[in-house]
Amino acid sequence: MQVNRANWNSRVPLHLEGYNLESFRTDPNYISEVVRFDVPRLGSLEGLDVVHLQCHIGTDTLSLARLGARSVTGLDFSAPAIAAAEVLAHECGADIDYVESELYDAVDVLGAQRFDLVYTGVGALCWLPDIARWADVVARLLRPGGRLFIREGHPVLWSLSDERPDGLLVIEYPYFETEGVTFHDERTYVPHQEPLASPDSVGFNHGVGELITAVMHAGMTLTSFEEHRSVPWNPLGDMMQDDGEGEYRLRDTPDRLALTYTLQAVKSS
Repeated sequence: MQVNRANWNSRVPLHLEGYNLESFRTDPNYISEVVRFDVPRLGSLEGLDVVHLQCHIGTDTLSLARLGARSVTGLDFSAPAIAAAEVLAHECGADIDYVESELYDAVDVLGAQRFDLVYTGVGALCWLPDIARWADVVARLLRPGGRLFIREGHPVLWSLSDERPDGLLVIEYPYFETEGVTFHDERTYVPHQEPLASPDSVGFNHGVGELITAVMHAGMTLTSFEEHRSVPWNPLGDMMQDDGEGEYRLRDTPDRLALTYTLQAVKSS
């Protein structure tokens, strides 16, 4: 967590330049491309109390608020990210409660059974070492009948090697949950000139079976699981193509690979 927090703290100033924040400031109806993809599956948020876990600088959190939720809370372990999220919400006139906390401490700092919807966006679970503990946190945050909504990178995508000159898709990293893999990468996923000040990170994969089992064991009932051929960033360089709507697909035979998935589950009454 120390290594990953330093990594994400160092990303904040770069993401403030690369997340198209001006569109949020100038257009009160603008929502992020990530949440826009989710809208057909999210349904109405009117009257719901929503928490966005691992919210980073709050663009998706603000988007959820703009979809009509009664209250929205964002939680992240990065102090600079929370500070940036608070500034953006203030600039946009949005009433959002932001809390700095480790994910696994969320119930202690937010309270149990407070929310109708727990939302987690793409690129979150890969930073967590224990998927069962995460599912338990989600279940404890939800009111009876409350819903989990997550879109995440597919564990097969996380297990692939980086772009290869031969164009092959090759499994290099663990598919199942392990003690983690250390990476050194001076680039983040938005264009920038200066290298990351803290380029090291530790990633964790969680297989589909591990994820679904964790959700079920935590007392939630799976209601939907959908795999997608697209992902909202370019993970494989020239092997990918932009679809013009903020999503990337394999350039050659995209049916070969699920890149993301959407999972929904409801907490038992």
